[in-house]
Amino acid sequence: MYNIKHINIKGFRRLYNLDLPIQPFSVIIGPNTVGKTSFLDAFSLLAASASGRLNIKLSLLGGINNILTRGLSNDIVFTVLLDYMESYSIEYSLQLTPMGTFYSIINESLKKFDPEYMAPLNLIYSSMQNIQFFDPNNKIIVPINWEHDYQETSLSQIPRTYKEHYELKNKLSNISKYHLLDTGPLAPLKLPQQMRPANGPGINGEDLVAYLFYLRETEKDKFELIEDSLKAAFPDLEEISFPPVAAGMLSLTWKDKNFSKPLYIHELSEGVLRFLWLSTLLQSNELPAVTMIDEPDTSLHPELMNILIDLMREASNRTQLIVTTHSDRFIRFLEPHELLVFDLDDDGFTSARRGDSFDLDDWLSHYRLDELWMKGLFN
Repeated sequence: MYNIKHINIKGFRRLYNLDLPIQPFSVIIGPNTVGKTSFLDAFSLLAASASGRLNIKLSLLGGINNILTRGLSNDIVFTVLLDYMESYSIEYSLQLTPMGTFYSIINESLKKFDPEYMAPLNLIYSSMQNIQFFDPNNKIIVPINWEHDYQETSLSQIPRTYKEHYELKNKLSNISKYHLLDTGPLAPLKLPQQMRPANGPGINGEDLVAYLFYLRETEKDKFELIEDSLKAAFPDLEEISFPPVAAGMLSLTWKDKNFSKPLYIHELSEGVLRFLWLSTLLQSNELPAVTMIDEPDTSLHPELMNILIDLMREASNRTQLIVTTHSDRFIRFLEPHELLVFDLDDDGFTSARRGDSFDLDDWLSHYRLDELWMKGLFN
């Protein structure tokens, strides 16, 4: 299993040269316009490049010229260092440059650092249309012998027979960003859902009811863990149920001890819906390799923050979790090493420091972490 240890991003919006270790659980704080969203978008772009959707993603971002560091950068470079179960390391690098209104992949490389070898082993070497792969059978690097789309990365087109390459492709492509949950009248999570197996609640809650029902029927222990988390957050909750509303379609009801009749999911408040979705997501069986959650505290009561952070810490044993927040109440319950403080350097580019790199020991004996943030000690 690969774990991302380090990432370097160059030339992407304000991320002119951001070099950062990646921990299992990181919460990004900082003022507006310091690059928090850009950091998440950079990971999303990297995921798209590994899954053969680079062209689509760049179009959605407005084209490569729209995301370059303005006036200073001629290309975008991602370099990611990953460890494989502490036995060896892999470094993947991707360089994109504008080509008129389009783009070109001018360099792409995948290197293996293994104690068995004296020097790094090139698994992918790609420069423009000169593309070569390491042949594991003959132990040499050879040109590709299959049709290649030069607008997509070599990594995204690797055959399954190249096991190490393919595992890394799956790791990087399995990066997901979760953002503000739609809780409007026609939101997917408020509508009846088909009774079928599901791996999680869905990025917009479109599988929330189906997944919880599937867990109750197949993994009772997992379902009860989620239900216990909900009862810890909402002590008046008695149970959640799944009444059929049409052939093969289910809804969700929430039985509150203060009411004689249960509430249907479309009647629940925005905060309850968001916590229901988040707690289910964080305890789901198949979390993505990297999970990014943008402002999970939105609409949540401050008393729920501690429970939510405990769920995040547990989830970080199964996914690398990156969270952004503007909430001082949220960071109250964090440890300094879990904080990642974004700011702008003297040139207006994004800088980042871990919370435990600040001299806080004496302060923390008298103040909480959120109070230190409000006092400006992370500037």
